[in-house]
Amino acid sequence: MRIEEINALPPDAFVARFGFLFEHSPWIVREAAARRPFAHIVDMENAMAAVVAGAAHIDQLKLLRAHPELAGKAAIDKTLTHASNEEQASAGLDRLTEAEFDRFHDLNRRYRDRFGFPFIICVRLTDKAGILGQMEARLGHTETEEIATALAEIGKIVHLRLRDALA
Repeated sequence: MRIEEINALPPDAFVARFGFLFEHSPWIVREAAARRPFAHIVDMENAMAAVVAGAAHIDQLKLLRAHPELAGKAAIDKTLTHASNEEQASAGLDRLTEAEFDRFHDLNRRYRDRFGFPFIICVRLTDKAGILGQMEARLGHTETEEIATALAEIGKIVHLRLRDALA
């Protein structure tokens, strides 16, 4: 789609087309739609990022909590969103050894216990070892640091999803 076509979409059609960008959080795309017209796709991304940055703390936490755990229950019972399923598979999270599976579950539990939301990383930009290393390292973050890191990772995820959707 060209930016002119994106700008011309009615708000509901804009959300229908791009609501998947943020995991179970189409409200971000809905709010960004009101900031049109966009001069470029980068402006669209920036508008969505501004919605997230300007959201109340509780809404940012809802966004974080809307994400699935990596190699977690949703992956096992096949209830991940299509995008999340493809992303986790791209990092090999659908092909874990028993030891890797146990390590992911232990780190997921420790992370969620510490921060109250699942570990979020742009899995398409790393691999299993990188993810596990980041899970360990980020357990040492403060809550403020980790919220900022997780939101930045969501920005990377959205960038890649949008790029794919417009390819």
